Amino acid sequence: MDNQDILQRIQALVDEEHRLRGPGDGEAGAAPEQEDRQARLRHVEEALDQCWDLLRQRRAKAKAGDDPEDAEVRPANEVEGYRQ
Repeated sequence: MDNQDILQRIQALVDEEHRLRGPGDGEAGAAPEQEDRQARLRHVEEALDQCWDLLRQRRAKAKAGDDPEDAEVRPANEVEGYRQ
């Protein structure tokens, strides 16, 4: 997966995140559906963080003269723990 592939994945996840955060189908009271939507949103947010982290790793390795292909996706719980 190269940087362009990662950027395309990020865009797809951002589009999905916007859709999930947007207005629902008019069934705001459907608790199970809302729970599924919230769970999917959490998954999308974690995947976005992992993609951004991978892209940053690749760019840093390339800048340092290392092979960006050596960058690896880190676990969500590790990436989610980063401080901004």
